[in-house]
Amino acid sequence: MNFATLRTGAGYLAGLIAVAIALQAIYVSYQGAFDIAFTRAGLLWAGIVVALLCTPLADRVSGGPRMRALAWALDLAMIVLLTVVMWRFITVLGLLERTIYMFTRMDVMLALAGIAILLETTRRLFGLPIVIISVVGLVFCFIGPWLPGFLNHSGMRMDRVMLTVWYSFQGVFGIPLGIVIQMVLIFIVFGAVLEGTGASNALIRVSLALTGRTRGGPAHSAVIASGFFGAMSGSVTANVVGTGSFTIPMIQRRGFKPAMAGGIEAAASTGGQIVPPVMGAAAFLMADLIGVPYATVAIAAIIPALLFYGALFTAISIQAAKQNIQPVPLSERLPLTRRDLLASLLFLIPIAAIVAVLVMGRSPAMAGFVATLTAAVLGLFNPANWKDPWLVWKVLVQAGRNCASILVAVGCIGVILGVLNLTGLGLSFASAVSGLSEHSLLGSLIVTALACLMLGMGMPTLPAYLIIVLVLGPVLTRLGADQLAAHMFVFYFGVLSAITPPVAIGAFAAAPIAKANPMETSVMALKLALTGFLIPFVFVYEPILLLIGPFDPVVLVRVIVSLSLAIWMLNTGLIGFAGNRLGWPERGLRLGVAALLLIQIPQLQLVMIAVSLAVILGKTLALRRARAQAQA
Repeated sequence: MNFATLRTGAGYLAGLIAVAIALQAIYVSYQGAFDIAFTRAGLLWAGIVVALLCTPLADRVSGGPRMRALAWALDLAMIVLLTVVMWRFITVLGLLERTIYMFTRMDVMLALAGIAILLETTRRLFGLPIVIISVVGLVFCFIGPWLPGFLNHSGMRMDRVMLTVWYSFQGVFGIPLGIVIQMVLIFIVFGAVLEGTGASNALIRVSLALTGRTRGGPAHSAVIASGFFGAMSGSVTANVVGTGSFTIPMIQRRGFKPAMAGGIEAAASTGGQIVPPVMGAAAFLMADLIGVPYATVAIAAIIPALLFYGALFTAISIQAAKQNIQPVPLSERLPLTRRDLLASLLFLIPIAAIVAVLVMGRSPAMAGFVATLTAAVLGLFNPANWKDPWLVWKVLVQAGRNCASILVAVGCIGVILGVLNLTGLGLSFASAVSGLSEHSLLGSLIVTALACLMLGMGMPTLPAYLIIVLVLGPVLTRLGADQLAAHMFVFYFGVLSAITPPVAIGAFAAAPIAKANPMETSVMALKLALTGFLIPFVFVYEPILLLIGPFDPVVLVRVIVSLSLAIWMLNTGLIGFAGNRLGWPERGLRLGVAALLLIQIPQLQLVMIAVSLAVILGKTLALRRARAQAQA
């Protein structure tokens, strides 16, 4: 058997189905889904098939031709069986709508087969953690009578479990999958169009030109480019690989160590998911779940995102100064030409189109459609795009494959969602967390943050946010947190799980490019993005940081100033440099002041603001005296 031909044929078939997914996403964003059951079942089938064909079992098995042939046969059997399962799903749903239908044993077996294929596909794409959680959830449905405490329930029959998890819109084919199909997939396509038409390259060139005068240089340009592009991509890994392959080597050439270079890219790419207006397409999902206008979510994300990237810029500048890395020499700086400015419009105009359509009151899906069409038309003005006659096909294939990954992940989350709906585990778990934290909002925040980091490991942004907020969101709102602040808190920690050891999928994607140790890269990314772990705690206690609730400009200024000073004191204390190397007593003082600045007690913050300014002024005067003595 010619396995190379088989692999090529599978690739062509996967590409064809991927293009169909991308075109369907564009169609749905403009026209809407024509049939709920058929659309959700058809797109999930397409997503699973594309994922199976792009990650064949034959590539992972060891052995001779016989084992590889068996692996291909198994994949083909799963695709055929999945086709039967999806067809039966549509048929049974029609029967349930028209009459009282009693499930047969065959229906139950087919549902189990569909779930098994979905979980296997998820394992190939995202690893075991989320699959284990799903399997444990299904087992939990049957062993409830023998479990203690809040885990105890009366137990479920197999047909009832399959009815909720598979043959309904409460599980795999539930509301989250519908939201993704109607509003999110178009932005995944949009991100692929931006990258394919050269917008990301133009963004990198402009970023390099703008940051040539700074000590960080390419590191700062990576932050800008990755931040903006990460807001569109919806995938930390894709962003790291897409921009990092260009920026990481440049960062290393400026003198940064490999782990630091990889950490900078991982932290910047991760932070892109919190940047409005798109926020990796999670903004639209959040708005729909909370029931607020999209503009409310986008506006709320502005100040925290600026503070996160301001902290990242600060940390890079301090690290560069500590290593005595100088700005890029004038002769080596990338000049910002008129062509670069025009090329940047490939990115800026589609973003403006999104904002304009949303301001006009149209749906997020329509905004995504207009932005995608705008990006595609602008791509025609890039002369480089005319050199590749297959560019449109390649962009649609990549867009479809990205969509397929999201569909599979959300389908797997649907299994967990079905279990939560069936057993009431979400409410029970929320009650248990509340009791564990002794009805303390801070205790609940800490427990929720840790749970977010564990549940979100290895997952794309959307599924990570979705699984966490469905389970833990009610805890925070019940203890007094604003609903939007609670969702944003969960979203932040779901995003930051991408750089949190031991999984740290963003850092592990950056490490091979930087030729660095993955765990060391993860630690560096964590250190650089540490402020991102603190900001959510602040905006839960002070929702004004999200520009929600009663507006008091004095309170807003106090919160921003105290947080900005905390960022400076924290980074200089951790890195141990502020104009010159700091001793441990001064580093400890700065870290202590930073911690006190984060405590949301107005009187304490005002005192700490004064202390911080005194420390900074004292250090500045000491440096000036030292320079004057050196010159003398």
